[in-house]
Amino acid sequence: MAETDKPLLIKRYASRRLYNTETSDYVTLEDIATFIRAGREVQIVDLKSGDDLTRQYLLQIIAEHESRGESVLPVDVLTDLVRSYTTQASSVVPQFLAASFEMLRDGQSKLMENMAKANPMARMPGFEAMQAQQEAFFKAMTGGIMAGKHGKDDAEKGDDLDHIKKELAALQEKLSRMGR
Repeated sequence: MAETDKPLLIKRYASRRLYNTETSDYVTLEDIATFIRAGREVQIVDLKSGDDLTRQYLLQIIAEHESRGESVLPVDVLTDLVRSYTTQASSVVPQFLAASFEMLRDGQSKLMENMAKANPMARMPGFEAMQAQQEAFFKAMTGGIMAGKHGKDDAEKGDDLDHIKKELAALQEKLSRMGR
């Protein structure tokens, strides 16, 4: 696989088709959303003009998810965003949003680290499985936002899930033996 430090370059042709320059195939908006959820940076450029279209396509991905009922942004937040385009607040809003999401990512990372370090439960058998479940829950609740650039690939996620299931089954067996 190519270097993940560099953004994945997607070229838009005049036909509006999107071309993944790494894999030499056409991709959809949903494919691009999947790359982003996996922690990959993406850059979308117009082949003919060279214009950066990344923002336009990211907004389109968000709009499609919102229209399908996968609402993440409350109406009042959307309303405030619209208002910010017509006021002098527009110069502050992007920095505020970026800082807020960065704080959210950092807070979640620190929470997970502190749980492992400071929590006496960390020495309890099966704690790792519970922690992995909590991380999966946070990721599901935040739509992958919290994963940042540290996302796992699908094979690792499947292995983690199998591991969690085995540990959970072992814990349930221990509990049932203790109850006898």
